[in-house]
Amino acid sequence: MPEQATTFKPTLGLLDSTMIVAGSMIGSGIFIVSADIARNVGSAGWLIAVWVITGFMTLTAALSYAELSAMFPKAGGQYVYLKEAFNPLAGFLYGWSFFTVIQTATIAAVGVAFSKFSAYIFPALSEKNILFDLGFLQISAARVAILLIALLTFINSKGIKNGTIIQTVFTTTKLLSLFGLIIFGFILAASSDIWNANWADAFSMKAWNAGTSSWTGVTGTAIMAPLLQPWWVLFSAVMPGTI
Repeated sequence: MPEQATTFKPTLGLLDSTMIVAGSMIGSGIFIVSADIARNVGSAGWLIAVWVITGFMTLTAALSYAELSAMFPKAGGQYVYLKEAFNPLAGFLYGWSFFTVIQTATIAAVGVAFSKFSAYIFPALSEKNILFDLGFLQISAARVAILLIALLTFINSKGIKNGTIIQTVFTTTKLLSLFGLIIFGFILAASSDIWNANWADAFSMKAWNAGTSSWTGVTGTAIMAPLLQPWWVLFSAVMPGTI
């Protein structure tokens, strides 16, 4: 009896694969970290500087992953690299940490972001809308994020094509929104008044003090704190597997 060749069945096309990679790289954090960076640095110049430096860090990490994937063309990603670089135990610990903490926390964070921003459009989904109050436990409408995660899990369990359609639609929407913000920013920058207002004092670092609801100047070694914190936030937002 002749042996049958066993190979993977090609299911994903170029567009589907591209959308999966783009969707994993560009998360919800890319839209919200700018506000956090601005609160820490308080100026347009330092905001751009943080993006540029973190972009360099991201490219460095991406090139490192590209080199590693070429050296070890095996399924498993970081598990394989840690196993080869250190020992199987390191890969084993990372694999279980990724499954129980890293990826699950990332999914939870995205769910929270979804419910938070959905509440701006649909106020009924706000955390202030308490559905059940059991005394020791309050269940708000924002818990709709749990239902969303369950729904997406169910859809993905039905086959790769169903998950691919959802991924392609949402990633396309996300990219269009991102490009829309970029174009909108260039249109606003064409106004000389807005341009001058943003760059008149571009590199004077300030930090937002929530207690006094005012801006305070940052000088000396204290400058390092507002600079380093946004880098980590932004790097975490654009690199997969980090939160």
